[in-house]
Amino acid sequence: MTSTSIRQGNVRFYDNVKFPRGFAKSGDFTLAEEEILTFYGKTLLGLESGELEATNDEEKRLIKVTQMELAPESKIEKTWFKYITLARGRKKFHTLNGRNKPEASDDYVADTLEDD
Repeated sequence: MTSTSIRQGNVRFYDNVKFPRGFAKSGDFTLAEEEILTFYGKTLLGLESGELEATNDEEKRLIKVTQMELAPESKIEKTWFKYITLARGRKKFHTLNGRNKPEASDDYVADTLEDD
């Protein structure tokens, strides 16, 4: 675990809506990031939402990071920023099929017109 002055949450943090199988099993987070989210997530969420008051400089900095005033630097800041981006942003979906239909070539159109 990283050394930090950010308080651990009084209960473990889980997001059963966006990550129902857990953070690490989603494939988006490492085991270390899952541990950070689980132990510090309640505090981070409380600081971001304003429910908790920042008690030290590291927590004040985290609030500025979540408000996009500063870039994330510490492992906790980067992990929380990654979490809010994935949990609140649109999930990318890749498919093997394209949406656009291929254009009919002029040769194909001319051949079909001649057959009629």
